[in-house]
Amino acid sequence: MPCPPFRLAASAYYVRGNRDAVMKLMVSQGHSARNSFTSEFMNAPLKSVIVGTAGHIDHGKSTLIEALTGTHPDRLEEEKRRGITIDLGFAFLEESEVRFGFVDVPGHERFIKNMLAGASGIDLVLLVIASDEGIRPQTHEHFEICRLLGVQRGVIALTKSDLVDADTLGLLRLEAEEFVKGSFLAGAPIWPVSGKTGAGIAELKAALVQAARELSARDTSRYFRLPIDRSFPVKGFGTVVTGTAISGQVAAGEDVELLPAHQLLRVRGLHSGGKATERVQAGQRSAVNLSGIEHTAIQRGMVIASPGRFRATRRVDIRLELLLSAPKLKHRAQVHFHAGTAETVGEIYLYDGTSILPGTSALAHVKLQDEIVLGRGDRFIVRQFSPVVTIGGGAILDPLARRPARKDTGRVAYLETLEKGTREEILAALAERNILGVPLQEIVARTEWLENEVRAAAENLAQTKQVRIVALEPLLVLSENAFADICGKLLARVERFHKENSLLSGIAREDLRAGLGKRVRPESFRTALEVLVREKKLALQAELVKWPGAEITLTLEEERAKQQIEQTFSKAGLAAPSAKEVFALLAIEKAHAEKLLQILLREKVLVRVSPELIFHAAALARLTALLRDYKEAKGERIGVPAFKELTGITRKHAIPLLEYLDRQRLTRRAGDERVIL
Repeated sequence: MPCPPFRLAASAYYVRGNRDAVMKLMVSQGHSARNSFTSEFMNAPLKSVIVGTAGHIDHGKSTLIEALTGTHPDRLEEEKRRGITIDLGFAFLEESEVRFGFVDVPGHERFIKNMLAGASGIDLVLLVIASDEGIRPQTHEHFEICRLLGVQRGVIALTKSDLVDADTLGLLRLEAEEFVKGSFLAGAPIWPVSGKTGAGIAELKAALVQAARELSARDTSRYFRLPIDRSFPVKGFGTVVTGTAISGQVAAGEDVELLPAHQLLRVRGLHSGGKATERVQAGQRSAVNLSGIEHTAIQRGMVIASPGRFRATRRVDIRLELLLSAPKLKHRAQVHFHAGTAETVGEIYLYDGTSILPGTSALAHVKLQDEIVLGRGDRFIVRQFSPVVTIGGGAILDPLARRPARKDTGRVAYLETLEKGTREEILAALAERNILGVPLQEIVARTEWLENEVRAAAENLAQTKQVRIVALEPLLVLSENAFADICGKLLARVERFHKENSLLSGIAREDLRAGLGKRVRPESFRTALEVLVREKKLALQAELVKWPGAEITLTLEEERAKQQIEQTFSKAGLAAPSAKEVFALLAIEKAHAEKLLQILLREKVLVRVSPELIFHAAALARLTALLRDYKEAKGERIGVPAFKELTGITRKHAIPLLEYLDRQRLTRRAGDERVIL
């Protein structure tokens, strides 16, 4: 089906970044026209593949893309005037069953950071070597960057083939084969092409399609993440950001989170390949129309992602590989750190030794100057601080790393597990290193696993008694060792309490939890207590925790003192004495007397009405009867004077008693009076 004129124009304008043209076009067509692009190409079995160019300045990358797609990717006036690519350019091509998104990156050394922003998320590299110049410095650097970023496949184009003879082309082919020998491009197709005459373009397209067929399809079921490389306004539509979706998918109308700003935004509309669509997914070059934010608030290096699934970070643990051409990298060296579309300064901390030698790799920690958003397994590039040249790269192992500690002897083994372990091994390692337990949200942010994957791994580990699931909603996983330690502390604390408090039947549940400190979550305490009670190692008596079968055994002297306390409060009636006055009558120590008083309170023989006043339960029962009789005889309202006269007590006792009756819902205050209920 022919592409509608508006669609073709929109594609070209979006590729060139012509904002005014996009604005005029959308205004002329109206919002409904944009929404009418229900993209039949999304329903067709087209494979989305991002192709990144790599090569020296002026080796014909942009011209080659124009020959392949019909679109010149240079979008800035300065680029056109100077004839070089300064910032990222984009073009699109649908060939056979593949939808290609071409990212044209600048080759000049001064603009290498823009190249790095474009290189993230590419599936195939199109290595460009000019036939009249051969392999040059930026050819080397771009190639090494693609290798460090984990690109697995590519095609080599010998551009400007019309400027040299067949013998020169043959020699250049041999040189290219030697250049990529032993790398991911070993055996890659090498095609002489000419953007001027069109020679070799069809063959190059076929080679790209074949390479694309051999790529594994991106998993669109993951959480959505798109590193932003550009932000601009479109009149009538607001802010538009562009980037390559590196995971998951998003649809128009859904919410995304802007990070590291932690701002929730709504997706107003989507374009991919210059075409409006209802959904974009991993591997697609995309333009996202966002509502609720000005374009000036969004910078290259920011990320839009599934809400609540990712976190910004200033510390990461990594596997760092140093290039053979790089100088030795020392502990605490500063570097330029590039990941996704973000660039910041980082300080390298080595876990083993004082330096990394050229051509070797090591586990390291990076302290970043700015917050960026990373995922486990993301690739990165480091460049020397000064002079600024590419020296290495590698993979993120822990995107939410902690500050290195001198005594952390298990850190290296932990990172090796993150690097090579199974999902269960990684989750077990995470739980083992987090004594508070690992909540679901943190596991997802560290690993990008889906919720069902996290729960499945946790269940498998729980069955083999490696972790304990201490909460299901939200999920909280604790290592079995940490859980056993909590149980041991609970048993020891209850045992100590019984030894120190022979007159108390048990320790209050909240006092027991508070005694464990802040290093035990409430969920972990609750689960540990439930397990110990179920195993009959502890027992619950209302809100008290005690040894099973533990009972209070009073001496004869203590039993007499207890009876004396009760009788004193009983005889006093509603004119109750203070505890201090009662203790003065006893022949035992005050500490013992206080514990006997607590026993009577727990047995509800005595009732504490206020911090200072305690009454016998029988006296309060008689008071209830008095109020009932008063209501029948004189009505439901009673004032303080009448209450004092009815009970024969002073205001000192009357006011606390009335407040107690209010709390018990036996009375209700109405101004200066009480309503008897």
